[in-house]
Amino acid sequence: MTKLRRAADYLVLGSLAFVFALPALYLVLGSFKPSNQVLDGLTGFLPTDLTLRNYRAVFDGLSSDSTGHFWQFMAVSVSVSVIVVVGGLVINSMAAYALSRLRWHGRQPVLTVVLLLMLVPFESVAVPLFHLLGDHRNTLYVLALPFIANAFSIYQFHTAFSSIPRSIDEAARLDGAGPWRILFSVIWPMSKPVFASVAILTFLMSWGSFLWPVLMISEPALRPLPLEMSVFQGQQPPDWGQILAFGVLLVTPVLIVFAFFQRWFVQGVAGSAVKG
Repeated sequence: MTKLRRAADYLVLGSLAFVFALPALYLVLGSFKPSNQVLDGLTGFLPTDLTLRNYRAVFDGLSSDSTGHFWQFMAVSVSVSVIVVVGGLVINSMAAYALSRLRWHGRQPVLTVVLLLMLVPFESVAVPLFHLLGDHRNTLYVLALPFIANAFSIYQFHTAFSSIPRSIDEAARLDGAGPWRILFSVIWPMSKPVFASVAILTFLMSWGSFLWPVLMISEPALRPLPLEMSVFQGQQPPDWGQILAFGVLLVTPVLIVFAFFQRWFVQGVAGSAVKG
């Protein structure tokens, strides 16, 4: 009975895993198919003729000064994401440290405001931000600036920092450490999993950002990859094999970042789940 139940569990979990992985499999397999076979549906799901023609076409199509270069768009996305991730880790962890470890008047109302900001979608503040930063359009830093401070990241850091015993702070103070030294030398080294978790989630948010670049960027040289993909996809007639190849190139850096931080990311998510 136990073996039968375990087999049923594996069957259900395997089926769910296949359903969730199906779009990704379709994306990867379709990128290696000839373009005239991409829309064959499930009947042509497994390719019979693998080719790198779609990838070569993407690089050839984006290799001139008139259309821009693929690596140029990649560099813009990487630069913006690095600024958002590194700046976000520093700023948001410092804010969380002040809210979770320091005692000051008004701390709880500020924390409540931060929690409420998590409920505000970016689309509702995009237009006010556009008017506020409109004079700085077509600059690299304006793509990153609104996303460095993030309420959800502050909440994640706050949860992790609050779980660290306060006796550690008291011991550090007895050794002469001030608040900054406690943060950089004690709290940060003890919070690697939450740093990895926040870094990956922030990178995903920044890498896939589309609405803000649409509003702020009109210069082709400053387009990030998702914006350039929308331009590439709008070409007529659409070549779906090349579009899927572009999609694979778009998500590959995300997989590399996840693979690099995977161990700490799992620890951070598991720790948050247990605390929740």
